[in-house]
Amino acid sequence: MKHFFLLAGLLCASLSSFAAQLTFRVDMSGQTVAAAGVHVAGTFQAAAGYTGDWNPATTLLTDPDNDRIYELTVTVPAGTYLYKFVNGSAWAGAEIVPAACGLDDGGGNVNRQATVGTAGLRLPAVGFGGCLTELIFRVNMRGQTVSRAGVHVMGNFQTLAGYATNWDPISIALTDTNGDEIYEARVGMPATGRFQYKFVNGNTLAAAEVVPAACGVVDGTGNLNRVLDATATTTATLCFGTCTNCGPSLTTYTTHWWNDAVFYEVFVRSFYDTNADGQGDFAGLTAKLDYLNDGNPATTTDLGVTALWLMPMMDSPSYHGYDVTNYKATEPDYGTMAGFEAFLAAAHARGIKVIIDLVLNHSSSQHPWFQQAAGSTTSSYRDWYRWSATNPGAGWYLRNGSYYYGYFWSEMPDLNWRNPQMKAAMWDATRFWLKKGVDGYRLDAVKFLVEDGAVIENTPGTLDVLKEFRDSVRAVSPNAFTVGEAWTNTEAVVPYVLDGGLDACFEFDLATTMIGSLTTGNAAGLRTQLTLIDSNYPRLQYATFLTNHDQNRIMSQLGGNMARMKQAAALYLTMPGVPFLYYGEEVGMLGTGADEEKRKPMQWTAGPNAGFSTGTPWRAPNSNYAQFNVATMQADPASLLNHYKKLIGMRTAQPVLRKGYMLPVSTPGASVLSYARVFGAEAAVVVANLGSGSAGAPALSLAVSSLPAGVYQATDLYSGQVAGQVTLDGQGGFSGWIPALGALGANQTWVLHLTPASPTAVRPANQLAFSFYPNPATTQVQLELPEAGATPAQLTVYDLTGRLLHTRTFTGRRHTLDTSGWANGTYFLRIQAGNASSVQRLVVAH
Repeated sequence: MKHFFLLAGLLCASLSSFAAQLTFRVDMSGQTVAAAGVHVAGTFQAAAGYTGDWNPATTLLTDPDNDRIYELTVTVPAGTYLYKFVNGSAWAGAEIVPAACGLDDGGGNVNRQATVGTAGLRLPAVGFGGCLTELIFRVNMRGQTVSRAGVHVMGNFQTLAGYATNWDPISIALTDTNGDEIYEARVGMPATGRFQYKFVNGNTLAAAEVVPAACGVVDGTGNLNRVLDATATTTATLCFGTCTNCGPSLTTYTTHWWNDAVFYEVFVRSFYDTNADGQGDFAGLTAKLDYLNDGNPATTTDLGVTALWLMPMMDSPSYHGYDVTNYKATEPDYGTMAGFEAFLAAAHARGIKVIIDLVLNHSSSQHPWFQQAAGSTTSSYRDWYRWSATNPGAGWYLRNGSYYYGYFWSEMPDLNWRNPQMKAAMWDATRFWLKKGVDGYRLDAVKFLVEDGAVIENTPGTLDVLKEFRDSVRAVSPNAFTVGEAWTNTEAVVPYVLDGGLDACFEFDLATTMIGSLTTGNAAGLRTQLTLIDSNYPRLQYATFLTNHDQNRIMSQLGGNMARMKQAAALYLTMPGVPFLYYGEEVGMLGTGADEEKRKPMQWTAGPNAGFSTGTPWRAPNSNYAQFNVATMQADPASLLNHYKKLIGMRTAQPVLRKGYMLPVSTPGASVLSYARVFGAEAAVVVANLGSGSAGAPALSLAVSSLPAGVYQATDLYSGQVAGQVTLDGQGGFSGWIPALGALGANQTWVLHLTPASPTAVRPANQLAFSFYPNPATTQVQLELPEAGATPAQLTVYDLTGRLLHTRTFTGRRHTLDTSGWANGTYFLRIQAGNASSVQRLVVAH
């Protein structure tokens, strides 16, 4: 899905429902016009009603006034189109568009581009095979909630460029074809000069950015606008509403508060009971907050998690809560709304964020909405659910003479997300909890929201609903976190983050692969899955975990093997992503089979009922609670619980483990997995022996990175042992380094922190601030230097193994790199210009 949208953005139109006129104009005064006339071909032709795109013979331009300027007006949907002029009616007569004012399709063929707004566009006349002055507008929307109306640019250049009016906030839409939050539009100009402009987050004047005085000029009405001197092709990537040039680079990807967090999933019913009714409650959760995080970084008794996910805590007739009867009420078994509010305040006082489960796919059959819908075919709530006069098959249930749809269970009827009144009621409920102060939502069963005929999951309609959900949430709480349960393969999950508007989704394939590699002692599958994830998701924006409330617990899956349990924790707490820990995992709780068995009471002590309740628990505790409980493990420095505390503390203390991008590190042996996390001028190299025997002293090799060359000190973050020094070469890599830690034992993991050996040990080269886009790329990448140098620039491309793939020299500021024949994956681009150089990271995803 992601790759399709990237190609569509480059090679065809970004279509909307609005039709507009597009006028092509070409100056043929320097040409001998062919007998077949002058034509134009491009991605607009099918949309304009012609037989197909890129046909050089069907779209004829005319010159009725004999001024040698040939014209044609077509009606097309508003969008962005590629095209070129043809002198004649065959491709042999096609113009050669200069690279300076066109887009390379990746095969060396350069085309022109036009962005059509709802008011239409009359293109300035351009010489056949020549260039207008091209303005390239790019804005980085990182940190902004992008309007559903899109991002636009407006200014006093628009009428000159062929648009109807100046300062029109809707006619020039910018597009983000690759999900990197950088939006772009290209506009051809018939003249040079100084122009004013500003970006618009939406399509109204009120949505225009506020340009800072430091980089703005005052117009005649007192407004501050951006300014550019269009003496040649002009481009810069600016952050919305700032003076900062913030193009794509290796380490400036967006991170958020959730990237600094370690989450803990809690089933309130099973956590701690304060009133002896056998049910966990809000008061019990509040009483145990100091175990989770006491808010004092100087203490070592707490687990150290910084965020909680509460499984369903809204009113429900079932023990699990996934069938809601009131989306604005708390579950009575857990306590009152006042009790929940007191818990939330206590959590926030300790610096703990709280997200709650939100069930959008279905309600309870006991919800008043459904009761009224089922009671009468004329009820205003009838269309809030899906009904059929006949039985369509599986998932449909009879009620009062009609059939209703419930994908999961007859008592969980699916909501009809095509009904605007139901949708409005749900958005109102989501805003209700945000106003209470919750920090976001975990969305249950998110892939099933909108069915499309026989297709019941991952439909475009579902992604559209999630975009509306995002807008509703952001309107109340711009920093709220949304994480989805799209339980499917990685490739199908990615669109929920890129196109569906969620901040993250759970990485189920990674969890499965991690457990499989631990069980077999072979690192190959996990290595492959990490590469796949790194090449597809926005940087760091996915959720990692071992198991959750729907799966057999990790202690059961690993057969009680404590060495593997500790290594599993070490892996996902040092990987990129947002880690989620399932309650009781840190003390080795068991659980297989029925869901209730995976959600048993938390094991606090070796006393009666595992210290969970003085009454009769709603479910009997696990059989292993006498040994595997918080009190016993807190007293044992080598326990699983203290292992988790140490790992969580390491992650919280080290930005490189929270925000660093990932690189594979090669090492001999099938059982050893190694990867690096790089952030700024430091790295953490994780080395894990998944096997049941010693791996000896592994030799590690990192082919290339963005780290400056020089000498680095290595320290194992877990043990505190010094691991020697390593020298990084000019590519930021090393080869055959053996850490000075001896043998890597069975299921042992090192987390080697690399820092400059001294302030002068690292010799950073003059940093060259080159930029490139798009990233990820499909068929081509545009490289740009800050200015044209007196000497040619040298480009070198490496793959992740450090293998040299391409070397070329180019002059000028811009260069197009053809990536159409490259395999999907991650590459490093190094540009040397004079004494300055820089290394950047590029992802190719066809």
